[in-house]
Amino acid sequence: MNWNGRTIVLGILLLIVFFSAGLDRPAHAQTSDTHLTGGSGSAAAAQPFDVKAAVDAYLASVPAAQRARSDAYFEGGYWLLLWDFLSTVVVMWILLRFRWSARMRDWAERATRFKPLQTALYWAQFGLVVSVITFPLTVYEGYFREHQYGLSNQSFGQWMRDQVVGLGVAAVLGAILLIILFGVVRRLGKNWWLWGSAVALIFLAFVVLIAPVFISPLFNKFTKLEDPRFKGPILSLARANGIPATEVYVFDASRQSDRVSANVSGFAGTTRISLNDNLLKRCSLAGIESTMGHEMGHYVLNHQFKGLVFTGVEMVLMFAFLNWALNAGLARWGANWRIRGLTDLAVVPFAALLLTVFSFALTPVDNTITRTMEYEADLYGINAGQQPDGEAEVDLMLGEYRKLDPGPIEEFIFFDHPGGRTRITAAMRWKAEHLPGAPLGR
Repeated sequence: MNWNGRTIVLGILLLIVFFSAGLDRPAHAQTSDTHLTGGSGSAAAAQPFDVKAAVDAYLASVPAAQRARSDAYFEGGYWLLLWDFLSTVVVMWILLRFRWSARMRDWAERATRFKPLQTALYWAQFGLVVSVITFPLTVYEGYFREHQYGLSNQSFGQWMRDQVVGLGVAAVLGAILLIILFGVVRRLGKNWWLWGSAVALIFLAFVVLIAPVFISPLFNKFTKLEDPRFKGPILSLARANGIPATEVYVFDASRQSDRVSANVSGFAGTTRISLNDNLLKRCSLAGIESTMGHEMGHYVLNHQFKGLVFTGVEMVLMFAFLNWALNAGLARWGANWRIRGLTDLAVVPFAALLLTVFSFALTPVDNTITRTMEYEADLYGINAGQQPDGEAEVDLMLGEYRKLDPGPIEEFIFFDHPGGRTRITAAMRWKAEHLPGAPLGR
């Protein structure tokens, strides 16, 4: 299963659900300016720039068959959200109803009297059992379906290797978090939920901080970008926007798929600019500059830290709900499930079930928060890189795996990035305002 998807969601008590890095940036092969001006030469130059016509022309450049395929892929993802939710609820219910969770706790307690080690042993069993039960859905969703739509370059063995590594990462991180959280519950009693939310937020910030340097290299190889055609403009853009980076790194995302992504991450001396090899192979320099401008926008606008603030609010609400629901649920079903109370490790499936419900209900809220920051980064990137056609070029690549022109309700509920039409419209609007002779202050 996807290591930063359901495994982390279940393994680290669904924290990753509430913080989307928003780093994937698709790109497209270079597009002719004919799409943008509605013609060529002096005749086109004499006509006013029509933003809507330019946007429509860009969207029309995507073949109908490709558009239908991407729409089907993305709309199928709506159902997968529901199936993932239901499968998690069912699996957690099985662990409780048939007392598997209690048996795993009993085994951990027989193995050692040391509480932290008991927690780690219980968590290892929990993660393995959940992974095995959900494997059929995971392999369909992460491997067969991706190949069905031509979105994966991995063999089954390569895909499985990433899943095993991801499971190991989730096992280590999940064990650490659970050890700390159960320690908080045992020591603070009824006020555990408030301090627990603070611990979870700090832990999440720590994971986000170390991920680019210590976790991402477990899945991809990072090397310094040496090609001056790309390194020079990227570092120039970074310097112009106050980003303290002296190197650009490339990672081999092509071993997984043809999707394009980049990121500017880190903090203080750990700041790192990274882009994947697909971006270099498939996109023009204008598209690369636009993409990097977007990612630098996330950094300069402090989106990681703002995201943590939003997440902190959600954490408090989430743990307050968790405290209330756990106490109410255990009073009714705890004896049947052989759960002794909040300090009992066997309560983990019940907590995961409740957090799944909470996160599922907040999906539109989380998507809106992330989508808003993505749009802000779009606008920043267009102004920083000054490549509106590069932005449109990049946005068209969304057509490979995202619906380009969703309805407003559809976008509100399911999209954690703006739709393609919205993004290209922003780029063409910028272009219209910066064409030679365009009046100022309109």
